[in-house]
Amino acid sequence: MKTSFAAFRFVVLGLLVFGVLARAADTPTVTVKGYVLDSACAFTKDLAKPISKQCAISCANAGSPLVILTDKGTIYWPIADTTPSSGQNSKLLPHAGLKVIVTGKVYERGGSKAIVIQKIASQTGAK
Repeated sequence: MKTSFAAFRFVVLGLLVFGVLARAADTPTVTVKGYVLDSACAFTKDLAKPISKQCAISCANAGSPLVILTDKGTIYWPIADTTPSSGQNSKLLPHAGLKVIVTGKVYERGGSKAIVIQKIASQTGAK
């Protein structure tokens, strides 16, 4: 009986791992263009773009997560695809206050959008 239960648990665990991997494989890779700014300013001040690079850097250094705000007003929360997860400000700080082009996997849940950054570059000529 113990052997059957152990085999059953192994099969269930295998199916769960397969499901997670299949979901990650189905997640689309997209390119997003937008400004890197402080998440609080994006919501509370209803900004269309950052006030300044230094402002975004100051907020990030104070612990506020940086986000990507598109011209259409969509906010993308940069996330890690690792467990345990890690903050993404280090990837975004060099681009704080600037318009960027980001490529990565996008996840949606409850009206929110998150992106796992694979590539990020400041957009030439945009400020």
